[in-house]
Amino acid sequence: MIYITQLIYLKPGQEAVFDQFEAVAIPLISKYNGKLLFRLRPSIDTFVEQTIASPYEVHLVRFESETDFQNFMQDDERRRFLHLKEMSIESSMLIKGEAL
Repeated sequence: MIYITQLIYLKPGQEAVFDQFEAVAIPLISKYNGKLLFRLRPSIDTFVEQTIASPYEVHLVRFESETDFQNFMQDDERRRFLHLKEMSIESSMLIKGEAL
């Protein structure tokens, strides 16, 4: 089992475009033995300490295997909407891990 944490930084004013992409991508996770564990939008007052910019959203997703995750990333339907992701996301940080 692998866990994916993603910090997402949006381009200014592109929240609605990002939501359009997420409306397509998030339901596809379960098709590939994955589960969205949480999706949050932290506010500045929720940070105790930080040395990087605050992300717009943080996602934590679990997949049964690396293969399942790669298959999700290559999904044809998801790929058809990548232009929305590219239009809306300035940058992101993807962190892979496993439960200890």
